[in-house]
Amino acid sequence: MVDTFISFATLAFQLTALFVIVSFLINLFQSYIPYDKVERKLKTSHPLVGAIIALLFAFITPFCSCSTIPIIVNLLKNRVRFGIVMVFLFASPVLDPTILTIMTVIMGWKVTIIYMLITATLSLVIGLSLEKFGFEKDVKKVIMTGYQAKNSRFSFKHAWLDTLTLMKNVYPYLLLGAAIGAVIHGLVPAEFISAHFGGDALWLIPVAAVVGIPLYIRLSSMIPISQVLIMNGMALGPVMAMMISSTGASLPELVLLKAIFKKTLLVMFVISVIVMSTISGFIFYYIS
Repeated sequence: MVDTFISFATLAFQLTALFVIVSFLINLFQSYIPYDKVERKLKTSHPLVGAIIALLFAFITPFCSCSTIPIIVNLLKNRVRFGIVMVFLFASPVLDPTILTIMTVIMGWKVTIIYMLITATLSLVIGLSLEKFGFEKDVKKVIMTGYQAKNSRFSFKHAWLDTLTLMKNVYPYLLLGAAIGAVIHGLVPAEFISAHFGGDALWLIPVAAVVGIPLYIRLSSMIPISQVLIMNGMALGPVMAMMISSTGASLPELVLLKAIFKKTLLVMFVISVIVMSTISGFIFYYIS
């Protein structure tokens, strides 16, 4: 029990320091992001160029899957191409700069770079493919209310207040992940995890991708949990598949999306996240 507490305290301290520092710096410099210009560029650019801009926009806007929805509605309302909007929808929750920094420290820069390349590429391909196959017709007509693009001046005070707001929303999930990771590390035998979830069990990857969606475990929680699972012998492939699926599509997000997507597109979105997670898991499996 003492070892479990020490493990939790150490991990929680590391995550807290990283989260506060990186979040503050990102919020400090977000005042330089011309949101209106980005939106106009997304609307007028070539689809491929717009998709790449959407990926960059997803990277510099640290939103979880649920808080992405208001921006999605606003982009659709302003007639930004459907495929570009979908690229942003898939990429935004999985390309959080703060969490990616934490991932680098905990899981290594190689895993983080591969993760970024895979998720960015699949977000682009899937998002544009959904437009190609005509799923734009399955978007409901909605009116956006309550969303306003961020447009604050360079301010240490505003950056700190934004950091506190982000901590209020995300930090509990970081602590939850650290706590679960510490419990797994201290109470679950490494031999059990290695025997049942490690080795060459390829079938675990698609299963992990499916299981991850109803869990609603944020990326901030999954990273410390994933580190412990890998340390205890779980294969990298299913760990990454579950991480991506639980981040890319959650039950609260699906409830919100139901208000703007018809059933066909909603089902296709879930299938796309599962496919994205499964492919990512197999790639990590073969390169690990």
